Amino acid sequence: MNDSSPEFETKAQARAEAKADVRAAEAAAIRRRWVTLGEVLAVIAVVISGLTLWNNWSQRSDSEALKTAEAQQASTRAATLVLMATGSGDRELILRPAAAEQSVQSQEVSFPSALDVPPAQTTGEPRIEAAWFERALKQARDAARLPDESRGDERLPVLVTTRFLVAGESHEDVALYDVGYSISGRWLGGHSVTLRGVSLVSRVKRASGQAKLDARWSALLPAKSAGRK
Repeated sequence: MNDSSPEFETKAQARAEAKADVRAAEAAAIRRRWVTLGEVLAVIAVVISGLTLWNNWSQRSDSEALKTAEAQQASTRAATLVLMATGSGDRELILRPAAAEQSVQSQEVSFPSALDVPPAQTTGEPRIEAAWFERALKQARDAARLPDESRGDERLPVLVTTRFLVAGESHEDVALYDVGYSISGRWLGGHSVTLRGVSLVSRVKRASGQAKLDARWSALLPAKSAGRK
C-alpha cells in the first residue's frame, strides 16, 4: 500500500487534529486553573482589604470613644465644685474652689432655721464671716446648755449655693458644708467664735436643701446636749 494514498492522509490528518484538540483542551484547562486561582487570590485580597478597613475603622472608633469618654470625665470633674477655706484671721474664712479652672461668681450661705439668721450673699469674694451668725449661735448653745468653751472643733452646718464658671460656661452647685469653729472666753468678757475651716458633707437639691440642713443641725446639737448631762 502506498503511504501517500488518500486513506493514509485522512488518518494522519485525523490524528493531527486529535492531538491538536488534546493540546487545546490541556491549554484551556490550564487557563481555567489560572483563572480559578486568580479569582481565589482576588477574593482573598478583597477579604484582607475588608479586614484592614474594619480594623482601621474599629481603632478609630475606639480612639474616638476613648477621647469622648475622657472629655466627658474632664467636663464632669470641672463641673464638680469642692470649696476649700483659707483663713483671713479668726473671724473670716476665704473660700476658693479646689480646681483652678473654676471661677466663683456669687454665693448664698444659708443657716439652720433654728438660728433665725437670714442667708448671706457674696459676690466675687466667696467667704464666711463669724459676724453673720455668732450671736444666734451662742444663744442656741446657751439654750441647749452646751459648755461655754468648746473642746476641739465644733460644727455648724450651712447650705452653700455657688454659681461659678468653667471655660465660660455657668454652673450651679448646692451643697451642705460643716463650718468648723471653736468658742471660748470669760463670763465678764463674753465669748467669741473662732472659725477653723469647712468640710463638704454632701450635695443636695435646691428644693430639699434647707430641710436637709435643719435635719443635720438637729442631729448635731442633741448629741452635744446629751454629752452635757
